[in-house]
This record gives sequence, structure tokens and C-alpha cells, in this order.
Amino acid sequence: MLNPGSRLAIYMEGAVGESSGKMGYGLLRYSPHEIVAVIDSRHTGRDIQELTDSPRSVPVVGRLVEAVALGADVLVLGIAPSGGLIPEEWWPVIREAVDQLGLSVVNGLHDRIGPHFPSLRQGQFVWDLRQEPEGLGVGTGAAAKLGNRRILFIGTDMAIGKMTAGLEVWRVAREQGIDARFVATGQIGITIMGDGVPLDAVRVDYASSAIEREVLKHADAEWILIEGQGALLHPGSTANLPLLRGSCPTDLILCHRAGQEHLMKLPEIRIPDLAGYVRLYQDLAEVGGTYPRPRWSGVALNTSGLDESEARTACETWEDELGVPVVDPIRHGVTRLVTALR
Repeated sequence: MLNPGSRLAIYMEGAVGESSGKMGYGLLRYSPHEIVAVIDSRHTGRDIQELTDSPRSVPVVGRLVEAVALGADVLVLGIAPSGGLIPEEWWPVIREAVDQLGLSVVNGLHDRIGPHFPSLRQGQFVWDLRQEPEGLGVGTGAAAKLGNRRILFIGTDMAIGKMTAGLEVWRVAREQGIDARFVATGQIGITIMGDGVPLDAVRVDYASSAIEREVLKHADAEWILIEGQGALLHPGSTANLPLLRGSCPTDLILCHRAGQEHLMKLPEIRIPDLAGYVRLYQDLAEVGGTYPRPRWSGVALNTSGLDESEARTACETWEDELGVPVVDPIRHGVTRLVTALR
């Protein structure tokens, strides 16, 4: 994991302004570490705030050496390419970072970098975080016996804002004096929090156990916020049943993108009625009364494609229709979601 004083350069070549840059965007918004540069040669000399909704000002440079000159000692691969594999054209950059410039590397993709660099300098590291944890067994449903609140963030598609909503609720809950913990289940959340489980790197037989173990680590917390992955309706997603069984949630927050009627990358697959969709999650979580039925506590609506007036109207319209609080976590904050959860 990262050291407290690590200074990051985020590799986003060709991805600034693109959805594939979500790893970089997440770190820019939430990482506790100093970020000294973003690397994307298309935008050299600009500031990342001119190009994205980043809350922090960071210069965009075109080369690794420029990032090192600004003080970077860790290179983070900030792009999530389809399939989670490292493109061949990245390897010269990675080798330059490790062998020539002495940088450490954070890699959230399925391909491992560490084995390519068996000899590192003192203090240098390669963090291949997408690896199955050791010592997993099969799930036992133990989380259902906990007396705390376990809030699972579910979605209608991939990359729709589940981590963002979870981190915002975690932050505001803690500001209100609630002992809230965040369970990261993907590469971005793990990099930010320094802990968690990369669910898509865990074999299916052990996936529920992996979530259960992370939840039980925080058994003494008032609230456990579990980062969701994928979507039940997505044919490429297998994460939702392990998340439900491993966490035995008491509450669900639905994450949806305003105006989206079908999967972004599979337009032939439509998004169903939202209330019915959440009931399906509740039914699967409950299994006919075997486990407690989770409460639907609100909607985190991604309105990034709308202007402010349209965003307000969308939230109000959905709230009237669904009967639960609906907010854009970034535009409007999540205080109303936290209030509903309380």
C-alpha cells in the first residue's frame, strides 16, 4: 500500500475526459495523498481542473520525467481499459518508471507488474492490488448476526457512481459523529482507502467469504458502507450475489444515471423499472425470509450530463415517483441520504 508521504503521478495518457479514466478521477477527488501531476500528452500545460470536475488543481504533463521533476515518487496507472489488462504500449512507460526513474508503481489491473521487476531499489515497491487475498473459505452468512447497519450501494450499470456515493455517505456520516467504515471492493476504492478486497480477482467459490471477512473486520462499527460492483442486469457482472450474501445488508442505496435507459456498452439491454429493480435486490437479499429484508433508503442520481436546473428537476421527478430521497452526491451532497439512513 501507499506510504503516508507518497507523492503521486497519475498516468492517464489519452484518457483525460474519457470514461476509461475513472481510476484517475477517483484519486483526484478522494485520495489523501498529494498528486503532483497527471500524465496525458494531449493536454500538456493545462490544469486538470480545466478538463474535468476535479476538486483539486493538478498540472497535466506529457512525460514521466516532468512528473518526477515536480516531485512524484509513485506512478499510479489511472486508466481502466476494457478487460482490465495492460496494453502493450504501456510497458515502455512502466519500465521507464521503474528501471530508469526509480518510481514505485500502483497497478489496479489484472495483469501483474511485480514479477517483471524482481529487483527493486531500497524503498521502491510495486503494488499489484488486484490479487485474491489468502486464506479465504466459503461464506457462512455471519454478517446477518451483526447488530449494526450495513449499507450496500447497488447500481443499474457499471461505472455509474457506486463508489462515489459510498465515499460521500461515509464522509458525511463521520462528520456527523457516526462511526462509519467503508469497505472497498474495487481497485479505486482500495487505492484510496489502503484496504479492501478486489472482488473481481476472487474466485467465485470464495467471493462471498471475501466480502464477509471484510465486513466482519468492522463488526464494532455503527455503519458499514459496502462499495457495490456491477449490476444485476449486466450480463458481464457476477459480483452482486457475493455482495448480498457476504454483507447481508440492512439498507440499499440505488445508483443510477439520469436519462439512461439502457446499458452504456450494450444498448440492446434496457434498464427496467427502478422500483421493481430494487425489489428484485431485496427479494434476493431476503430469500423468502431466510435473511432480514434490506430497506431501500435512497437513490444517488448521477446527473453529470445535465445542467443545474435539469439536475434538480430530475431528482425531484424521481423522488416523487419512487418515494425515497434522490440526490446527486456531487452536486447536492448526501446529507438527505444520511438523514434517511439514520
